[in-house]
Amino acid sequence: MAADKDKDDAAKREMSVREAGKKGGDTVRDRYGSTFYEDIGRKGGKATRDRHGVEFYESIGQKGGKVVKEKYGSDFYEEIGHKGGQKVKKLIAEAKKKIEPENNG
Repeated sequence: MAADKDKDDAAKREMSVREAGKKGGDTVRDRYGSTFYEDIGRKGGKATRDRHGVEFYESIGQKGGKVVKEKYGSDFYEEIGHKGGQKVKKLIAEAKKKIEPENNG
């Protein structure tokens, strides 16, 4: 019975901005599909580039990189670079394995 009361109380209270945003986002995703967000993101990125230029992205990238460096240190970039390189190496090896049987057959 206590659980029912909690549900009633939750239904009566106002929804937070975060909850409303999530509910709206889920509704849009269900209606238009997840690629909808990719499309509008791409359009927004293009509009921003057209309005502010490529230099704008360079500037915010540098600012973000500086903040990450201050927070995690230079070694962080070395570590993630190594991880990325290992991932690429693995993907190339997997692709070669798939291609080799096709070339031999």
